[in-house]
Amino acid sequence: MIANPDRNYMSPEEYLEWEENQPLKHEYMDGEVVAMTGGTIAHALVASNLFYQLKTHLRGGSCRPFIFDAKVGISESGPFHYPDVMVTCNEQDKLAKNVINFPCLIAEVLSPGTEAFDRGQKFQNYRQISTLREYLLVSANQKMVECFRLNEKGLWELLTYGEGEEIELASVEFRFPLDLIYEEVIFSDK
Repeated sequence: MIANPDRNYMSPEEYLEWEENQPLKHEYMDGEVVAMTGGTIAHALVASNLFYQLKTHLRGGSCRPFIFDAKVGISESGPFHYPDVMVTCNEQDKLAKNVINFPCLIAEVLSPGTEAFDRGQKFQNYRQISTLREYLLVSANQKMVECFRLNEKGLWELLTYGEGEEIELASVEFRFPLDLIYEEVIFSDK
């Protein structure tokens, strides 16, 4: 992500109206607008593969997965982010036009430029969503997924899944081989 020097402060309403007509996606935090940048082929494959697994599993049910272009709102006044993948099972989101407000699962594919933000401020923002039950940090450099799951006591627990293991997504009652997320991904030795 890079800061957008052409914009200063915007109200949430101004942002939502302005952003709808932009050729590039922009996230919004505390009145600041940030342009989204492109990712790597591995990043796109990992996100697409995860979305595909979720879409196949959820087909015909009440939950809907989204990828890349769907915006999530932490509240009506923001922040607004574009997760790599998210799932909502909430009836109110079925009527959403521009913003998903009640996801149960959000996944971010990690990149060197955004990893600290995804682990820190973005996760802090996402934890404010009352319906969120799982937050996935998915590596694009190795077969590893970190799953933060909200437990019965209201605490976030970390489960780490690696190569050859089966991942469990309790929020959508789904278990599948982690390796399917990394189908066709070639890891560089760098």
